[in-house]
Amino acid sequence: MQINKINKILHKNYTLAQGFYQLKLPLNIDCIIPDNDSVRLLSQFIEEMDISDLFQTYFRVRKNTATPRQMLKIMIYAYMNKLYSSRDIETACHRDINFMFLLEDSPAPDHATIARFRTLHFAPISKRLMSEVSNYLYKLGEVSGESIFIDGTKIEANANKYTFVWKKAVTKNLLKMLDKIAEHVAACEEQYDIKIAYQNKVSLHQIKKLRKKLYQIKKDENITFVYGIGRRKSPLQKDIEKLEEYILRLKGYTKKLYNCGKRNSYSKTDPDATFMRMKEDAMLNGQLKPAYNLQHGVDSEYITWLTIGPQPTDTTTLIPFLKDMEEHLAYKYKNITADSGYESEENYLFIEKNQQLSFIKPSNYEISKTRKYRTDISRRENMKYDTNQDIYICKNQKHLEVTGTKKSKSKTGYVSEKTCYSCKDCKDCPYKTSCIKGNNSKIPMEERSKHLEVSKVFQQKRNEDLERILSDEGCQLRMNRSIQAEGSFADTKEDMSFRRYLCRGTANVLAESTLLAIAYNINKLHHKIQAGKTGQHLFELKTA
Repeated sequence: MQINKINKILHKNYTLAQGFYQLKLPLNIDCIIPDNDSVRLLSQFIEEMDISDLFQTYFRVRKNTATPRQMLKIMIYAYMNKLYSSRDIETACHRDINFMFLLEDSPAPDHATIARFRTLHFAPISKRLMSEVSNYLYKLGEVSGESIFIDGTKIEANANKYTFVWKKAVTKNLLKMLDKIAEHVAACEEQYDIKIAYQNKVSLHQIKKLRKKLYQIKKDENITFVYGIGRRKSPLQKDIEKLEEYILRLKGYTKKLYNCGKRNSYSKTDPDATFMRMKEDAMLNGQLKPAYNLQHGVDSEYITWLTIGPQPTDTTTLIPFLKDMEEHLAYKYKNITADSGYESEENYLFIEKNQQLSFIKPSNYEISKTRKYRTDISRRENMKYDTNQDIYICKNQKHLEVTGTKKSKSKTGYVSEKTCYSCKDCKDCPYKTSCIKGNNSKIPMEERSKHLEVSKVFQQKRNEDLERILSDEGCQLRMNRSIQAEGSFADTKEDMSFRRYLCRGTANVLAESTLLAIAYNINKLHHKIQAGKTGQHLFELKTA
């Protein structure tokens, strides 16, 4: 009997050994999960949402498998508990009782099903589900819908940091190769008496046309191409092979420039990722890494909207963010609060035209408080301005008069107009070296005069914005921006340990970010309910 028992323990089927003792398990797993567990809140939250768009991504839903609603629940709950890998989520579905509660007696999906759900089903409708979550929070009264706090961060892409393609290098190599192609085409025209190039300009179409004519010469003269060691190639074969090489290289350079688009670089592993300077610099050498620029819009500590972009700076991300948000959300924000990285004339005018108020900290706000800034006589802000005559008066009481206007075009296509001011007589000025900065000019200091370029529209909008942010409301909004917007990135990157994307491509990266944002919102709602802080939108300013 004892030998029989030992043999059954060593059997591959471990349930055979259960005959020697009584296994006790609860019949209902619902009683094991605490009443105030976040998994219950998540399940109820998703049940209240309209996810018909998610069902439309399926051709048919198989029986005896997890439904799309159940898949959405386990994906969000996995992100709430810092599980991002599809294999880790699969393991949790087999072992974790909370995941079994969400599956409702459905079989646990495998890792391939989980990965397909994230990329094929959730990614196409990620924006609509994000808007559904934000709109539902607005109906609950958890989101104010009045003020939004915007900030951005860079998250590393799932790409090799050494697979870079630089637009400047590709353009430079392309121009060099075009010169070689022009020389080769000219030599072929002379040798074979063919006229292809027009006005010494060569295109890919002309190169292919030349190759076709060279192959015709080969056919007419019955020339046989040879390959291998010890065989001498004919001049015609060498010319055709060189043309083939140039065509392949030209196509490669063209494809790389197309992938770059308006960007300066991209990664071969993930062509949608752009190389950016990251704060996480392990080598301490300012190394660029492939990354995405993630923008968060936070209201009442909830992420109500987000976007993904290839821009390494935040300035050009604001307008696309506001347009995208207004298109999807059922409500419109009145106050737009952001840091100095978003300040530009184009952004000011867009917010004003959109009937919203900007609370953007000017880029010179902090430095303008220093003594060095206030005593710098070369700065326009420290000069007197006569509005009637439209002149600036320097420290030496000389007048800087209008000499003309200058228009400049930004990367986004916005055209701004600057007024140019110049002093007619700076000769023998005792403050000249302090007033005129810059030592790289070829003109001697004695012959130089003071010049200013001022965008009147930008200065007007900046002054109006500065007046708003210095008010009591502005101070409160700026304080809440630093707590809420930057706090959302602190929670997601540090507390939730999300520092690198697992998927590739803008659509899949946006899906990952959306899952993370929804998980963050459910966690935040859970903590607010348990702490009795629901319905609170802004932190109050502390008075001394």
